[in-house]
Amino acid sequence: MTGLPQYAPMHATAGTLPEDDSAWNYEVKFDGIRAIGYIGHDLRLVSRNNKDITVAWPELADLAPSDPPFVVDGEIVAFSAYGRTSFEALQPRMHQRNPATIQALTKSVPVTYMIFDLLHIGDRSLIDLPYRQRRRLLEQLGLRGPHWQVPSRLPDSGADALAESRRLRLEGILAKRIDGPYLPGRRGPHWIKVKNITTQEVVIVGWRPGSGRRAGGIGSLLMAVHDDTGKLIYIGNVGTGFTHAMLDRLRAELQPLQRETPTVDTDVTDAVWVEPQIVGEVSFAEWTGDGKLRHPSWRGLRPDKSPREVIRE
Repeated sequence: MTGLPQYAPMHATAGTLPEDDSAWNYEVKFDGIRAIGYIGHDLRLVSRNNKDITVAWPELADLAPSDPPFVVDGEIVAFSAYGRTSFEALQPRMHQRNPATIQALTKSVPVTYMIFDLLHIGDRSLIDLPYRQRRRLLEQLGLRGPHWQVPSRLPDSGADALAESRRLRLEGILAKRIDGPYLPGRRGPHWIKVKNITTQEVVIVGWRPGSGRRAGGIGSLLMAVHDDTGKLIYIGNVGTGFTHAMLDRLRAELQPLQRETPTVDTDVTDAVWVEPQIVGEVSFAEWTGDGKLRHPSWRGLRPDKSPREVIRE
């Protein structure tokens, strides 16, 4: 987009609540698709892994035009019948690029762009400004429409904010240091994510054949994450949380990626190995002593994430 520089999204670090509430603001951690929005003559949306995803979300087009142009960061979410953001509800739309199918889905699976940061306006970059000032400028833009909004900040107490998010069965909260700059493409101490449910992004490195009702298809997926050296480490398999449609889609995506040898060290003998190109997300109970996930359950594909980004949270 003419006149607007490109920005990579800043990443949050998993952690616990800060001790000094006065130095932090708290926001809901939304369960959706991260997108940087470039709003000028028209709208362009770019995913976390630098893909143009504008065509997938036509109901957001009316954010443009704007003069002066500006750049925002936010999360595209779908709401469940209970008023909570639902990653599962968003799944049917994440992969669609066919205009007719997308148009039909805008009615059955409407989305909202939750805009939580302002990175640029006019000819001025704002990323060096403290969060408090960026947030004030964002609120002054008055971005509230049929499919977009600036979500409210949570109470001053981090403990109260987290307790309220648990009561509402939300994924968690984000603590943002009020004097912190925006760090494009970096993960630092200025943003801390505190989760109510434990989730992990995973790289799919293979699958085990199914039996019974899953005979001839996928029984479970083999998962991995990168360690500090960039090596893929096997962290177990996930066989629950799938619908039949999910398994069919996974089979279609993984079939062309088959390879003869594994990309991880493991003693699994009946696996169908694949190139480590597909990213998903699971919820789980805990990490075991030998570095595996206990009781993982599939949540969905993450086409907005690059395999190289996937590390142990």
